[in-house]
Amino acid sequence: MANVDKEVQISYISSVNKALKFIDGNLDTNLSLETIAKVACFSPYHFHRIFKAITNETLNSYINRKRTEKVASILIRKPEVSITELSLLFGFTSNSSLTRAFKKYYSSSPSEFRKQKNSRFSKISKIESKNGQGHVVFEEYICSMDNLKNWIEMNAKIEIKEITKLELAYVKSIGAQGITAAYDTLVKWATPQGLLQNPETKMVTIYHDSFKTTNPEKVRISACITLTEPLKVSGNIGRTSIEKGKFIVGSFVIGLIEFEKSWNSLFVWMAEHGYKKADREPFEIYHNDYRTHPDKKCFVDYFIPIL
Repeated sequence: MANVDKEVQISYISSVNKALKFIDGNLDTNLSLETIAKVACFSPYHFHRIFKAITNETLNSYINRKRTEKVASILIRKPEVSITELSLLFGFTSNSSLTRAFKKYYSSSPSEFRKQKNSRFSKISKIESKNGQGHVVFEEYICSMDNLKNWIEMNAKIEIKEITKLELAYVKSIGAQGITAAYDTLVKWATPQGLLQNPETKMVTIYHDSFKTTNPEKVRISACITLTEPLKVSGNIGRTSIEKGKFIVGSFVIGLIEFEKSWNSLFVWMAEHGYKKADREPFEIYHNDYRTHPDKKCFVDYFIPIL
């Protein structure tokens, strides 16, 4: 009975993954329960219950959150797009409707959020108006920026590359805390397939959400392994791909505690050199098992898609 329950749960996860992918690609359309349930091959009643059990959110809450996060992402990257355009594009009935939803997640209106995120010194001026110590924050900010620039100059090789399409098998995690379990599941599947014996095989982590706009507990991350030939997958193992395109590639040799700093420094490098992120997911490719390195270092490439 336990095995049957486990198989059912895996089947549910697979269906929800299909639904999540469909939602991501159709945030600017009418996403009804009936439409999404059909994609997942369930009745609306059963799918609604399954979705909440797997994601810990109702379907409606999830869609509203993803639409709001998408608006936030565009506010950061595209200052030329008006808030009215975004409101209409993502199905909000008015600017005030978008503002109410936005304040729920970000505690500010879309226009306030855009000023804070796009003005390099907005945080400084905001604090200065409250406590008169803007010059102190300014110095700290400049020091932080300089540290990141120095860090990446000393610790990374950076190139602009066109990469070919990557075929992947994956297990999705909701929340960064679940990525280890996702990789454990992936390795258990990959081992009998002989994938780990292939020197061309690489582990890949894809970030489907940004930590700038999504609560860390809700960030979706895929633990992936590269495929050199088509393989049958099922259950909570899915198939996906990274399409060919242009990327900033930062190659690092770093410890586990340096991953966030490396990402931050690479995004600073991108901004400093005038590149703009494309509307695709950043990812990491690992070239060693850090546990076997004498200093527990990771040989890792970071990829930021650019226009």
